[in-house]
Amino acid sequence: MKTHSTGRRKQALAATAAIAALLSVAACGGGDSDDGNGSGGNGGAKAAGFDAANNKVANASTKKGGTLKFASVQDADSWDTTRGYYGMAWNFMRYYSRQLVTNAAEPGAKGAGVVPDLAKDKAEISSDGKTYTYHLREGVTWEDGKPITSQDVKYGIERQWAQDVLSGGPVYIKNVLDPDGKYKGPYKDTSKEGLKAIQTPDDQTIVFKLPKRNSDFEEMLAMTSSSPVRKDKDTKSKYGLHPFSSGPYKFQSYKPAKSLTLVRNTEWKQASDPVRKALPDKITITFFTNADDMDNRLLNGEFDLDLNQTGLSPQGRTKALREHKGNIDNPVSGYIRYAVFPQSVKPFDNIHCRKAVLYGADHKSLQTARGGPQAGGDIGTNMLPPSVPGSEGQKYDPYGMAANDGAPNTAKAKEELKACGKPSGFKTTIAVRNNKPVEVATATSLQASLKKIGIQADIDQYDGAQTAGIIGNPKVVKSKNYGIIIMGWGPDFPSVQGYGQPLWDSRFTLDNGNNNYALIDDKAINGDFDKFNNELDKTKKEQLATDINHKVMEGGYYLPFVFEKFINFRSSRLTNVYSTNGYSGMYDFVNLGVK
Repeated sequence: MKTHSTGRRKQALAATAAIAALLSVAACGGGDSDDGNGSGGNGGAKAAGFDAANNKVANASTKKGGTLKFASVQDADSWDTTRGYYGMAWNFMRYYSRQLVTNAAEPGAKGAGVVPDLAKDKAEISSDGKTYTYHLREGVTWEDGKPITSQDVKYGIERQWAQDVLSGGPVYIKNVLDPDGKYKGPYKDTSKEGLKAIQTPDDQTIVFKLPKRNSDFEEMLAMTSSSPVRKDKDTKSKYGLHPFSSGPYKFQSYKPAKSLTLVRNTEWKQASDPVRKALPDKITITFFTNADDMDNRLLNGEFDLDLNQTGLSPQGRTKALREHKGNIDNPVSGYIRYAVFPQSVKPFDNIHCRKAVLYGADHKSLQTARGGPQAGGDIGTNMLPPSVPGSEGQKYDPYGMAANDGAPNTAKAKEELKACGKPSGFKTTIAVRNNKPVEVATATSLQASLKKIGIQADIDQYDGAQTAGIIGNPKVVKSKNYGIIIMGWGPDFPSVQGYGQPLWDSRFTLDNGNNNYALIDDKAINGDFDKFNNELDKTKKEQLATDINHKVMEGGYYLPFVFEKFINFRSSRLTNVYSTNGYSGMYDFVNLGVK
C-alpha cells in the first residue's frame, strides 16, 4: 500500500526539535493509568479514553444523522476506484463503491478478513483453484436506481487494463488474469466479449477463469479497484471527479484540493448491504495547506478526524498528549519505514558494503527521529510487518538491530567495510522526500551515525510529488548516485504477496514507478512467490512468507527503521471508532457515526 506525501514542508532541524519535545511529554505521561479524558473541544462530549479505539470499538452506536467531518492536508491521488492507490482513499471509497467481497467492518485482525458484499457469499472455487464463481445479491442498485449487474462488475475490473488512460492503481488482477498482456482494455477492445477470463452467463453471475491459481485472488477482489463501473457513466480520465455511486453515499460536490461532500444515495438499500451502516447524513472533507493549522482545528473539535491517517504532526502530537490524551490512539500502522540500497549504485553492489550500513546505524537514534517508541514505533529488525501472516516481529533480528537498546555495532561495521574493500569508508548520497520532515530527520540521524564509521553521506531532498519519476526510475537513481533511499511501505492486502512482491520480485521491476528500489533479482525469491501464490494451505503460506523475509534480510538490501506506530486523533463526537488491520491500522471509516 503506497504511503503518500503530506505536503508538509519544514526543515529537518524544526522537525527534530519538535520530536524531542514530544518525547519529553510522552516520557512524562506515557506510563500512568489516567485515561486523560478531556472534552477535545467537542462541546463537552466526553472522550473515550487513551487507546480506547485501538483494535476495539469506542462509542458503539446505531444513531443516524449529522455530518461527519474529515480534515486533510492532501487530496487523494484519485477518487476513481480504478486509479486510487492511497490507503486513505481505499478506506473512504467504500462510502460510494461496493465490491463482490470487501474487508470485514471489524476492529483489529478481524478487519483484514474478507466478507461478502455485492455477492451473496464468498466464491465458489473449483477443485483446481482456478475458477471463482459469484452470484450477486437481489436489490443492489446504482445511484439512479438501476440494478448493478455482473457486466458492470466485469467492466469495472477491465478498466485496470487501460493503463494509458487510467494509470496509477494496483494491477494485481490484471497480472493474474492476463499474465501475457494480450487483452487491450475496454477502450481499445473491438470485440463485444471483453476479457475472456471473466464470464457473465447472466446478470447475477460472474465467473473468473485464472490461467494459474492464486491463493490471494479473493483478497484482490476485495480491493476498491475491483469495484463495478457502469459503461454509460464512465468518463474515463475524468471519472475521479465524480464517480457514479454503488454505495450508500454519492458525490454532491468536489473541488480538488479544497473540499469534497458526500450525501446519502437514496437508492441504496440497507437490506442489500450487510457491511455498511450508513450513519451520517452527510460526509465532508476539507483540505488544508498547513498541517499545524489542520491539527489545531482537529484538536479544537472543528473536525472529527484526519483523512490521511498518518498521525498528528510533531506539534499536534505534543498538544494532544498534554491536553487531549483521551482522544488519541496509538495503533501499529502496518507500515515499515526503512532505508534501501540500490545495487546499481556502487559500492552497494557489494553485500558487505550494505551490511556495513546495517551494523553501523544507530537504531535508537533512528527510532527517536521517527518519533520514539510511541509516535514512531518499535525498532525495526526485519522487513515483514507484524500484521502480515508469517511475520516474526522483533523475534527475527538477524543483525541485532534491537539488541543493546539499538546501539550501533561499530566493530561488525568495520569488519564489513574491510570485507567490501573499503576499510576507510566511502561516499554516497541519501535520497529523501522534501515534504516529509520526519524522513528528513531520519536521514540526518543516519548521516551522523554513518560518519562515525567513515561513510560520508550527503542528503539530497527531492520533490516528494515526483517520487515515481525520481527514485522510481532506476536510471535516475543511478545518475544521481542515490546509494541509500528512505521510504516506507504497507500491505496492499495482508499477505506477503500483497506486501512484498512489488518490492522484491524482479518481475515487478519497472522503468518508471518502480518499487523494487534495491533491484533485487533473486530466482529463489521469485520462486518462493510463485509457490506462495499457488499454495492453499495456511500454515505453508505462512512458512513461505517467513522464508521470503529471511532471504531478503540475508541479502542486506534493507535497513528497517521502525514497525511504525501512529498517534491518531478522534473527536469526542465520533461513534463506532476502531483501528483495523484491513487498512493498515487506520480507523475504519465505513461505519463511523457522529453524536
